[in-house]
Amino acid sequence: MDIGYLGVTELGALYRARKLSPVEVAQAVLDRMAQVEPRVNAMMRFTPEHALEAARRSEAVFLSGETPRLLEGIPFTIKDLQHTKGVQTDFATAILQGTIPDVDAPCVSRLHDAGGMMVGKTTSASEWGWKGVSQAMISGITHNPWGKGLNAGASSSGAGVAAACGYGPLHQGGDGAGSIRMPAHFSGVYGFKPTHGRVPNWPMSNNELATHIGPLTRRVEDAALMTQAMAGPHVWDYTSLEAPPQDYAGQLNAASMKGKRIAYTRDLGHARVDPEVAEVVERAVKAFEEMGAQIEEVTPEWGPLGPELVRFFWPATFSGRIESLPEFESRMDPGFVAMIKHASSFTAPQYMQMRLRRFAYVQQIHEFMEGYDFLLSPAASVAAFPADRLQPEHWPQHDWDWLMWAEFSYPFNWSGSPAASLPCGFTPAGLPVGLQVVGRRFDDLGVLQASAALEAARPWAQLRPPLAG
Repeated sequence: MDIGYLGVTELGALYRARKLSPVEVAQAVLDRMAQVEPRVNAMMRFTPEHALEAARRSEAVFLSGETPRLLEGIPFTIKDLQHTKGVQTDFATAILQGTIPDVDAPCVSRLHDAGGMMVGKTTSASEWGWKGVSQAMISGITHNPWGKGLNAGASSSGAGVAAACGYGPLHQGGDGAGSIRMPAHFSGVYGFKPTHGRVPNWPMSNNELATHIGPLTRRVEDAALMTQAMAGPHVWDYTSLEAPPQDYAGQLNAASMKGKRIAYTRDLGHARVDPEVAEVVERAVKAFEEMGAQIEEVTPEWGPLGPELVRFFWPATFSGRIESLPEFESRMDPGFVAMIKHASSFTAPQYMQMRLRRFAYVQQIHEFMEGYDFLLSPAASVAAFPADRLQPEHWPQHDWDWLMWAEFSYPFNWSGSPAASLPCGFTPAGLPVGLQVVGRRFDDLGVLQASAALEAARPWAQLRPPLAG
């Protein structure tokens, strides 16, 4: 039995039948991580004491016949950008290395409260999550499980790799410009970014309310259950939604794609996409057509407005770190340093003017989505490339602009829309490609249902990457 690859429902059934115990599962996952880690570097640290203590509590629940909680005895990991009480959290930067928080972030405490077992902290492979490449000064390269030395994508890269390599079913990620969806795309797993505020985010991000908390998993059902456990209002996040979480997992198969009106964009009217990626995505779009959806190819008018905006706001988000340069510049990512120096010339009036333009841009996205149930696009423009680069060799080069191959994700961070990256195939070189599914704001269930429909039509959870062993 390959315990690390079992889903939440499978583990629960085995616990109830007493064919497996939470202690056995926690130890098996920890052992698997120790075995695979030298090949992939997805973990900042293991937390065996936390995992086994939680496992013993969950084991007692099943032995006594008590009603198990939603995630009773289920292993999970937490990204290194998220506060974990008593567990070192480095935020992927030398500046804060060695920090030990005295409190859990809300998403962490809720996973504990749901009965989960934290087995470790995953790499946030970029300083404060600034880039879409899985390399950080303090942790080195997090390797794509489909090819050593290749990019595993963005700041939740460790979570995506952990999901692909069988480190248990549930992995928490954060998404400020694509950092759940891009790792899912590069590692061939499922990544779901809920509506902004669905899962409370604390400490509050300085990213213009564009950062979302969500799951990376191999199965849509697991993502639905993890979202359900983390979701709901929280007083620490004044943007969190008042609505309690729905039974997302219980309603996954309650909707058909037949008759759904779905928009499909190849390039948002401006984005460059490698042909090998575009071909795989187009085949996945046809799967929705085969399920009875009405597909309309579109070129949104708002699409070409995004690049100028993101190249202003992304550097501006991190510009406050410029005070760290005199002491820490030699220990910081050179691209990160170049980006915040670029933003040092921005003025307050310029910022407010650009902010008005961004509000108008977001309004156009929401008006566009009123005409469709979903929007489909590539999750990213390229397949995995060497992680010691910011851009693939055959793309234009820049000292900090990695966004050129990631134009499909950030619009829906600003709009707060639910969006997911679904595994949809492989390039001729055997590298995964993700299809992005975007829904109307608040329609988290709809995006999960559309994801489950494609998963049923073209399953992916059985696939195993070479570096997973």
